[in-house]
Amino acid sequence: MFGGRKQEVDFDRVDTIIGQGTEFKGTIKGAGTIRVDGAVEGEVAVNGDLIVSESGYLKANVCGRHATIAGKIEGDIDLSGRLEITPTGKIFGQITVASLSVTEGGFLSGNCVMRDPKVTADESVNNKNHKNQETLASTAK
Repeated sequence: MFGGRKQEVDFDRVDTIIGQGTEFKGTIKGAGTIRVDGAVEGEVAVNGDLIVSESGYLKANVCGRHATIAGKIEGDIDLSGRLEITPTGKIFGQITVASLSVTEGGFLSGNCVMRDPKVTADESVNNKNHKNQETLASTAK
């Protein structure tokens, strides 16, 4: 839709799976592809891709490269690449992406900021970590 060349999430290579029926609270940091079939509350920072299946639920802020959402996310999303919202996907929060695709039936409630597609996933994660450190420093005062 926006952003020219289509970049896709590699569904065949998944490095971490949060299985259906599993609940995780905290921060997930990873370098490969993370698939969420269960529930995550907290923060997800991945230098690779994120897949949220139909049964997946995140109450978390997310940063990474590309993401395909078939489940539900409540939180902000910051990606250096493509965000795909499938017909069953629901997102509630601000998204910052280089490329966006919402298939009919997909749902987005929040603001959308389109970024320069040349920003890398590492820069996206580092910017997010820097913002979190600034927030922690200001609350500690």
